[in-house]
Amino acid sequence: MSISQINVQQLAAKLQGDRQNLQLIDVRERDEVEIVAIAGFEVLPLSEYGEWAEEFATKFDPQVETLVLCHHGMRSAQMCQWLVNQGFTNVKNIIGGIDAYAYLVEPSMAKY
Repeated sequence: MSISQINVQQLAAKLQGDRQNLQLIDVRERDEVEIVAIAGFEVLPLSEYGEWAEEFATKFDPQVETLVLCHHGMRSAQMCQWLVNQGFTNVKNIIGGIDAYAYLVEPSMAKY
């Protein structure tokens, strides 16, 4: 099954709007998040899966639009696949990740 995707411009538009019906997940490592992050994203590093996986179902709603971010879009794609396997129905991978966001949307952001 293919995962839905949105580009960083679409992400920026969603972030401008009402975030009430949005779940934002950043799967990068904590040291990456320290360099640059987008406010409002829940940080769930893939390497810490064992620490957050159990409580995940109680914290997130499988029906709500869920946007997943990483550096370039590869790890977030893995997370999206996992979410779909967990029964999430409205998951989108942010193509290009925070790197594309920093170049195309928010040029003042730190890049790495």
